[in-house]
Amino acid sequence: MAARIVTDLPYRVRVIEAAWITLADGTRLAARLWLPGDAEQRSVPALLEYLPYRQRDSMRQRDTPMHHYLAGHGYACARVDIRGTGDSDGLIDDEYCPQEQDDALEVIAWLASQPWCDGKVGMVGLSWGGFNSLQVAARRPPALKAIISIGSTDDRYATDVHYMGGCMTKDNVDWAAVMFSHVSTPPDPAVVGERWRDMWMARLEHLQPWLIPWITHQRRDAYWKHGSVCEDFGRIEIPVYAVSGWADNYAAAVPRLLAGLGGPRKGLIGPWAHNFPQNGRPGPAIGWLQEALRWWDHWLKGRNTGIMDEPMLRVWVQDSVRPAAEYAERPGRWVAETSWPSPRIAPRRYALNPGRLAARPGRETPLVLASPQTVGLTAGEIGRYGRGAEHATDQREEDGGSLVFLTEPLRQRIEILGAPVVTLELTSDRPAALVCIRLNDVAPDGSSTRATYGLLNLTHRDSHEHASPLVPGERYSVRVPLEAVAYAFPPGHRIALSISSTYWPVAWPSPEPVTLTVFAGASRLELPVRPPRRGDAKLRPFDEPEAAAGSPSVEIDSGRAPNRTITRDFLTRTTTVQMPRDGGTTHLTDIDLVMHEKGDVFYAITDGEPASACAWTAFDMGRQRGEWRIRTETRTRLTCTATEFRLQAALEAWDGDERVFTRDWDLSFPRDGL
Repeated sequence: MAARIVTDLPYRVRVIEAAWITLADGTRLAARLWLPGDAEQRSVPALLEYLPYRQRDSMRQRDTPMHHYLAGHGYACARVDIRGTGDSDGLIDDEYCPQEQDDALEVIAWLASQPWCDGKVGMVGLSWGGFNSLQVAARRPPALKAIISIGSTDDRYATDVHYMGGCMTKDNVDWAAVMFSHVSTPPDPAVVGERWRDMWMARLEHLQPWLIPWITHQRRDAYWKHGSVCEDFGRIEIPVYAVSGWADNYAAAVPRLLAGLGGPRKGLIGPWAHNFPQNGRPGPAIGWLQEALRWWDHWLKGRNTGIMDEPMLRVWVQDSVRPAAEYAERPGRWVAETSWPSPRIAPRRYALNPGRLAARPGRETPLVLASPQTVGLTAGEIGRYGRGAEHATDQREEDGGSLVFLTEPLRQRIEILGAPVVTLELTSDRPAALVCIRLNDVAPDGSSTRATYGLLNLTHRDSHEHASPLVPGERYSVRVPLEAVAYAFPPGHRIALSISSTYWPVAWPSPEPVTLTVFAGASRLELPVRPPRRGDAKLRPFDEPEAAAGSPSVEIDSGRAPNRTITRDFLTRTTTVQMPRDGGTTHLTDIDLVMHEKGDVFYAITDGEPASACAWTAFDMGRQRGEWRIRTETRTRLTCTATEFRLQAALEAWDGDERVFTRDWDLSFPRDGL
């Protein structure tokens, strides 16, 4: 459902297109401000969103409807470009650096000191902005009074796009390539003036492929602990509203935050992918901006909105659906828990007997597993945005290369809420191996929908910080948590557990072909079963989505559909996956800027040869206004042997028809338990 456009806002809004925040070291950060018309006569709280994603152009169409709406309800909103990005001065090295947090403290102090601000500041953000909202809250700036963190995580290693269960994910390569391209673009001359080119050249000279630090740190070391607020939840004392969606890869962080934080807190998990809930897809979207106003009015204006009288956690329980690559809506219903962890939720245990999930374990039976390298092709994306072929499709194809355990047809509906856990007794014939476990919903016709899944790098069986090789033939007991989920299995369906030793391209494969032996009868599944709650039927309904009007624009080229295309060469046994990353071409008419953002991501592997795994990307970004025309192209390629990774990358930049910069990289990194 598209948000209803609201034009009769309570306050007239004044937009400051280019404001400057000067830091103590002289660096100037660029900001776009939305102010209630009378804010300088009647000061109001300020809301900060702090991102590297170019507030002037790339995010303009996303930012305007939201921040204009909030300003129209009495808040001063600021969208600030992080140092070294967009129109801001300086250089950027990586995500969530100490410098980024230090700068944020100064930005918050600047906002609090403005004549239109009453001294109270809130911080809000999706993804990067949700991450740094948590991180800055842990730094305790005095003016910061509350945050909303959407699609983020408390643990940069365990729940982000880099490593999942200690396995390097496809998005470690994919997202690194996106950022490598994104920060290669210059500031806008209409904002920074003639110095734009010197700023651009400095950025290009400084830029390194963003994959370098991410692949250098393959374990959960100090690099990942920095910015992971789970290291000390007690550092965050201000109120936190944590939000995500089951189709997002950050949903598991919401219950962890509720369990770990000690101050006022709320959690919300809808059916959505990585987006704001007013734009939530799969639907239903909700009136999130109205919900956010209830939060801000309570904590920043001292109004009794009733929001803190409602249950701590509210989630969308997903009903069973047929498997599909894309969903416009996910049927289900809203439920709530008054506390988390909820004492109402109890584990239901199933033994993994040969081919069966049973109430009681049978005789211990060794089952041999050696999955094809192509198990995982139906998995879809890790980071999903609610558009295109992102979701896992029918799991029967994957099950052909997996061990599968099924219940009998269910006699009654079973609802789960939380993280299922699988304990496996197993051996490996190689010192490095991984395991993927999928929890599936099997319909009477045999179609199989993935409800959730989990990965574990078996060298990380005891610790993500201290990996240890497997001893071939030695038996281990390993615990594999799956991603948290709320899902309802209907009567007549079967619950299935599928285990594979590969999951390409979601997880980079083990160095050598692996054969695992899983001991049925000794392995088990625990499902977090949620009993019905009478109060769910009386929950306050969410409003319909609302937003202000967006920035005017003309779509010149919509770009290619966000598809997922798989090509199999049966002679060479090589399978290639292509995923377009196109933003198309758009004319932002109010600033007379034409921008294009286009790209491709490819993954290829030869069956039986895990060291053949390869990922490569190509991105093209450009900006044009009149005679001013710039463009950058970036390319990356990651390959491997059994002992190392090889990264090849290239960066080229054009000013008009002149190529003004070029650089190549060819680097190797030892594999560290991967």
